Amino acid sequence: MLTIRSYFAVFGLLIAGQADPVVPLPGRAPVEIVARGLDSPRGLAFGARGELYVAEAGRGGAACRAGTDRGWWCSGRSGAITVIEFGRQWRVVSGLPSEASPAGTGASGPSDVTIGADGEPLHTATSVPGLYRGANLLATVPAPVAVVDTVIVDARERALLRIAPRGRIQTIATFPAPAAPGSVTVGPDGAWFVGETFGHASVRPRPARIWRVEPGRAPRVWATGFTDVADLAWGPGNRLYVLESSGLTSIDAAGNRRLITAAGLNSPGGLAIRGGHAYVSTCSTCKDSGAVLRIRL
Repeated sequence: MLTIRSYFAVFGLLIAGQADPVVPLPGRAPVEIVARGLDSPRGLAFGARGELYVAEAGRGGAACRAGTDRGWWCSGRSGAITVIEFGRQWRVVSGLPSEASPAGTGASGPSDVTIGADGEPLHTATSVPGLYRGANLLATVPAPVAVVDTVIVDARERALLRIAPRGRIQTIATFPAPAAPGSVTVGPDGAWFVGETFGHASVRPRPARIWRVEPGRAPRVWATGFTDVADLAWGPGNRLYVLESSGLTSIDAAGNRRLITAAGLNSPGGLAIRGGHAYVSTCSTCKDSGAVLRIRL
């Protein structure tokens, strides 16, 4: 059986889509483009060899219908999981369900990606909600917006869930209304940290918060005062890195904050950290023009 890992070994340097050489952004030497031409890129995750996976929500398709909340929705199989490695980018999983505006923007599809115990990528999707390995559904979740290992944030139920063997769902914690959980990462002490997002709401009810969750205990607010938390990741010095539309910030255990960058992050979607660099997906609602940036920490 030809696995995704086999594709890496056999076709890694041949499959479509070579990324542009690493290009420094004008006037900002610490920020570089490592991939471009993506369709609504969202969550990021590193594999064991240092390859970077990107969940692409896609651009919808040709089958259009009137939406219940905003205009028309057009569906198709343009969602994908892309990998970036050796200065190249290619799609290791494609043909995943996607819905978007008739212009191909604002897509609903693959929302995040993580690496399974077997080293293969798993992804969540909001178009046909659930956790998937490739096109195979592992568990149905109403609104899965983020995943780390097999722990998922369900935005609709305001819950942090664990996917157990055979797709059984276990609730780790629920968040009190009007909490809006949208991202999750594991801390150095094994606790989960969950960030709030208000999506594209024109009016935000209050500052966004970061919750700390320990199994068997009620979630507690760990930090607050954010505009909108797109993603979270732990980095050097046990600092928590917080991605917002307004920039990338880090926080230490004492609560001290440091702004990493406030420029060039157009509609950021996902964050991953490796080797003293942060990797950020941008233009997360854009057709064709999504990118992944590398930012020196």
